[in-house]
Amino acid sequence: MKNSLKPGAATTRSLSVDRPRTIDFLGETLRIYATPELIRDIEQTCLDFLQEYVDAGESSVGTEVSIRHSGATLLGGEVEIHAEVTNIDGRSVSFRVSASDGIEDICTGTHSRFVVNVDKLRARVEAKAAQLRAG
Repeated sequence: MKNSLKPGAATTRSLSVDRPRTIDFLGETLRIYATPELIRDIEQTCLDFLQEYVDAGESSVGTEVSIRHSGATLLGGEVEIHAEVTNIDGRSVSFRVSASDGIEDICTGTHSRFVVNVDKLRARVEAKAAQLRAG
């Protein structure tokens, strides 16, 4: 990971709440942004941001998410996700995250990611899969 990443570095992502991002269990008139999809979008925002700071052969994986999803955003609504680096501890990067739909704040929380060497992670996962196959 490049040492140019510092606390305070931030990114913002805008997106439209499309049908796959909404809940379906309350009927068509309550198609609102689903919490698991919001979390996925937060993780993707932070992953994409960190890709600018990792070295060749590195990426990052999510290790913790804690959010309060406090507002309902309708299908077709526009959302801005903001993520700011709050701490860097070795290869662990922590973010303060928030989201707004232009009418209200819909989310606040934290997210942590760990920068990994992709080949080393692949080897660990393959070794674990081999153990599972061996029984």
